[in-house]
Amino acid sequence: MSRIKSSFLVATILMLLLLAFTVDAQSSADVVFYLESYGNIVPGTDITTALANAWKDACASSRSSAIVIPGGIFEVREGKFAGPCKNRIDFQLGGTLRAPKTLPGDNWIIFAHIDRLTVSGGGVFDGQGKEAWGKNDCYKRINCAQLPISLRFNFITNSIVTRVTSLDSKNFHINVLGCNNLTFHNINIIAPENSPNTDGIHIGRSNRITITKSKIATGDDCISLGDGSRQIEVANVTCGPGHGISVGSLGRYTNEEPVEGVLVKNCTMINTTNGVRIKTWPGSAASGTATNMHFLDIIMVNVGNPILIDQEYCPWNQCNRQIPSKIKISKVSFENIRGSSATPVAIKLICSRSFPCEEVKFRDIDLTPNGIIGPITSQCTNVRPIISEKQNPKICASPYQPPLNCSWNCSLP
Repeated sequence: MSRIKSSFLVATILMLLLLAFTVDAQSSADVVFYLESYGNIVPGTDITTALANAWKDACASSRSSAIVIPGGIFEVREGKFAGPCKNRIDFQLGGTLRAPKTLPGDNWIIFAHIDRLTVSGGGVFDGQGKEAWGKNDCYKRINCAQLPISLRFNFITNSIVTRVTSLDSKNFHINVLGCNNLTFHNINIIAPENSPNTDGIHIGRSNRITITKSKIATGDDCISLGDGSRQIEVANVTCGPGHGISVGSLGRYTNEEPVEGVLVKNCTMINTTNGVRIKTWPGSAASGTATNMHFLDIIMVNVGNPILIDQEYCPWNQCNRQIPSKIKISKVSFENIRGSSATPVAIKLICSRSFPCEEVKFRDIDLTPNGIIGPITSQCTNVRPIISEKQNPKICASPYQPPLNCSWNCSLP
């Protein structure tokens, strides 16, 4: 067989496989709404109206439906995709949806009040945030102007977001509010290290949220869990650059709901400013709790603050650290965490003197210095860590029980 025929055969097989995959991806829906049916859909044009009309028809369908957006780059001024819908609905993005460079308000794309939603297709949500980042002045004032969040999922149930990319958001990439049984699987989140407040996925007041097999590179927290986050699982996520995976910040506002049931496992942090972190504000607006949080099988690669509980979290000094946090942290475990620390204090546990941390457990910790002269250390305040098996560096503990309000450093012998 000639090289030309062989190449043609390979190309044909690949095309058939691609076609089969496309058909298979769409065949699960009873009715398919192709965006091309809603106007002259040409790359580079604004498809806001076409998308709104396609969603209206799909959401009204009594049979399961899919909206299929073709390849190419398209402009979208805003997207409000709301239910309740009559049946399950798939939003299949094959190309790139691009936000305006300047966008009023705090929203771009919103999915709301939908049961059995799938967002997939391998496409990109491009927030075009570069020009907006310079307008972020939250480091100057606490009541700063809010920039638009790229993707909001509000009150979504029994749904999945998979095989999509969020690029260069102006603010948070993805915000999850009031959702139940929502999975993010195999997604990419991308923004430069210096992009402010571009949290990858922020979760609040939601139950049973799962994030798996994803890559998140941002200028802020890769994943952050706000108040009311319950039964959250994060697994097989690679984070970096960014500020790590965080519970919090908590305690800034009144009427916050408890955080309970967090599992972070089999994740890798690369060149992040923090690893796994729990953070609460001093001078909390009201009392609250964060409990049953577990971090295991985590790899740290040149990470500052690999393990951190910070109950004096006070960005840009916009609070009073002298007033202790009212958030009670308890039942926390760190297990099989290994790798390298970019800072001398690899483990820092700064708990509230009014509500000391309880049942903070460590098992099989092995962290080594990276680019640091001398040993790495740990620091503890208002907490009695419970230690078992390997600990490197030595974690603040002693055979006797010191007063809870003590503060001390421990280093390798």
